[in-house]
Amino acid sequence: MIRRRSTPWIHKWSRLIIAAIAGCGALVTGYLTIEKLTGGSAACLAQAGTKGCNDVLSSPWGTVFGQPLALFGCLAYLSMVIFALAPLVLNSEDSNQRRQIESWTWLLLLAGAIAMTVFSGYLMYVLAFQLKAICPYCIASALFSTSMLLLTLIGHSWEDIGQIFFTAIIVGMVTLIGTLGVYAGVNTSGTTPDSTSGQQQITFTPTENPNPEFGWPITTNSGDAEIALAKHLVKIGAKEYVAYWCPHCHEQKLIFGKEAYQIINDNIKIECAGDSPKSQPELCKAAKIQAFPTWIINGQTYSGVQNLAELAKITNYTGPTNFKYFK
Repeated sequence: MIRRRSTPWIHKWSRLIIAAIAGCGALVTGYLTIEKLTGGSAACLAQAGTKGCNDVLSSPWGTVFGQPLALFGCLAYLSMVIFALAPLVLNSEDSNQRRQIESWTWLLLLAGAIAMTVFSGYLMYVLAFQLKAICPYCIASALFSTSMLLLTLIGHSWEDIGQIFFTAIIVGMVTLIGTLGVYAGVNTSGTTPDSTSGQQQITFTPTENPNPEFGWPITTNSGDAEIALAKHLVKIGAKEYVAYWCPHCHEQKLIFGKEAYQIINDNIKIECAGDSPKSQPELCKAAKIQAFPTWIINGQTYSGVQNLAELAKITNYTGPTNFKYFK
């Protein structure tokens, strides 16, 4: 009498576990998408002086084809939920059809998990070495992707191991080439500020004491887009609260550039440092300012350095958007 080999528990539950992980990923990325589209700020615990989730979301890597990257992540996770649950929902009475659905959805799960893991790996590199930020949502998404790939590999009896390697190589290469192509315009090589091939990342480390009257000298130049946005911010009555000794406030100045920030400085900047000759502490106290820089736009408060693309979005700015710098 031949005993039938029992099915490993992981094979019985793998699809449901993958669907649950993908569902968590969809919730996280869906939340980030809503915050991004509505101009809100994602809840993120970040140490002072460290870039956090909102810095990542507002960076050039946070947008793809004019839409939030989180939106594409949400769609990818929802697709994985569908692939995982399809055979369980479409419980066909035809055994051949059922096997076909099982086979195709496992291949789609494998391809999807590989693509998401490769893309997440690239974003982890950007997070660590380019943005130098801490983003729990991004790290969680990378863990979700890796977990789904692991479950796809061990949660199914793959008859052809070569099929796994072939799929991994093809999907991985296509994903990596596509990713590098999408972000080819992001300038991280330290080229001169006048380069128009992409945006240049701004970082600032003080090497001398700031002047109480104006802080540190602005060393970047503005383009037409920066000047147009500065005029727009003045027109809508935006306010920027700063302290001359604040390095992050100076980074905001560098992102605008000298000419554009002169417009901000002359019209809507409010100095909060008490020892500055331009200090207006009563206005800062009335606005309940607790961090620098802080923007108040249309009654909403935005703390920290804001990339110009983000300021453009939350203020319904419609002018040129070929901004030169980002943080």
